[in-house]
Amino acid sequence: MASAADALGIQGVGERDLISTPEAGPALVRGGMLRTGSFLGGSLFSVVAAAFLFRDLGVTDTGRYTTAMSLGAVVIGVTDFGLNVIGLRELSVLRGEERDNIARAILGMRLALTSVGALLITAFAFAVYGELLGFGVLVACVGMLLQSTQTTLTMSLMARLRLGWISALEFARQVGAAVAIVVLVLVGAHLLAFLAVTALITVLMLPPTVALVKGDISIRPSFDVGQWRRLIVPGLAYSAATVTATLYLRVAIVVVSLVDDSHQLGYFSVSFRVVEALLALPGLVVGSAFPIFAHAAHEDPARLGYALSRVFDAALIVGVWVSLSLAVGASLAVDVVAGAGFQPAAGVLAIQGLVVGAVFVSTIWASILLSLHQHRVILIFNLSMLALVTVVVAVLAPLLGAEGAAIATAAVEIAAAIIGGNVVMRGRPHLRPSLQMLPKVAAAAAVGASPILLTGVPVIGRLVMSSLLYTAILVLLRAFPADLLELLIGSRAGRRR
Repeated sequence: MASAADALGIQGVGERDLISTPEAGPALVRGGMLRTGSFLGGSLFSVVAAAFLFRDLGVTDTGRYTTAMSLGAVVIGVTDFGLNVIGLRELSVLRGEERDNIARAILGMRLALTSVGALLITAFAFAVYGELLGFGVLVACVGMLLQSTQTTLTMSLMARLRLGWISALEFARQVGAAVAIVVLVLVGAHLLAFLAVTALITVLMLPPTVALVKGDISIRPSFDVGQWRRLIVPGLAYSAATVTATLYLRVAIVVVSLVDDSHQLGYFSVSFRVVEALLALPGLVVGSAFPIFAHAAHEDPARLGYALSRVFDAALIVGVWVSLSLAVGASLAVDVVAGAGFQPAAGVLAIQGLVVGAVFVSTIWASILLSLHQHRVILIFNLSMLALVTVVVAVLAPLLGAEGAAIATAAVEIAAAIIGGNVVMRGRPHLRPSLQMLPKVAAAAAVGASPILLTGVPVIGRLVMSSLLYTAILVLLRAFPADLLELLIGSRAGRRR
């Protein structure tokens, strides 16, 4: 009988080499399901909180809130230098003192670089947006600094495939933030208080995180510049690529804030916040597999190709379903999250929902290239996509408002998914996934989209019908990857024996 720790995907000290064993696959499947389940459960609380928040802030302050949070997120991405992903890759293969030194160096770099970045972006906000948003960005950056520290510590848990504990921490953070926002609305708080929620919740999350990782890695940061240089220089191209990827995700908000009026920014902000929340799903589905990608790329190319194919099939099915659901249920999502005053954002969300499906696929290519140490390729690719999205948003947003920005981001993200796949597969035939799933998923999506035409049916009814039709066609076409289910069931049966 499996222990409680086994069921949660939690490994003890004696199981630290799990990732190199056949049990890594079952642990990944169980852990990925746990993370996805906890995210969806936490998202229910986040939806309730957003419904309170956006109604309380109104269109103009919603735009300010999203802009401040986006600039804070830019700081995290720009100062990340790819440290979390590079660190996760290294922690998945290193052992002993070398592993501990890497963890300490990354923590020290994150603390130092994020602090400097926060000061610079705050100065930018004061100069460009004025005093209110200047202080707002400062508050948001403090929260982002604390959250990045906590996230850096959890790399150890991810590298050991202790996905159960990560799921619990993520769920607790979502619930805590939702409760804090609702309480602040009820007591009549203003914009700056809402921007401080991230800092408040992360302070509460740090003690349990430290308790979980203390026996595996040192929690003392290292400020040895020489060690930082040895860590960063080999992956400098990827570090720059990470910076461009972060800007790529946020540039649309910044461009819209500069070229459109406050209402268009508010509508785009609501759509962006919904999409941004859902973009955590590709990270859960694909990101959970990254330790296996990194380990297989290091030791077993055939295993890497197999893992890529299985994750590609699953990501394609889930990604298309999310995009389809947003297209059908956009008006309901906006009404629940922000209220009737934001209904023009429904069309924006329906378009921008395509971004989520495309990111499911493009995240796979990025993970594979990183596993193969193709840092320069990632940099060139990300720079190209950043330039493209900046130009397209700058052209379409003034012409079509928030919908123009949504069209731009969706088109560029779809292009990134297609081009990224070609980059990965060029010269690597063993990494070419079977595309037999594509026509099946396309057919299922086409049938699943048909309820959009039933305008007399309530949106919730159309949404349910869409998901049922999509699932039914996939079942009829035998599109679900049966080996993933067999892997999960077989693993549990083996444990019971």
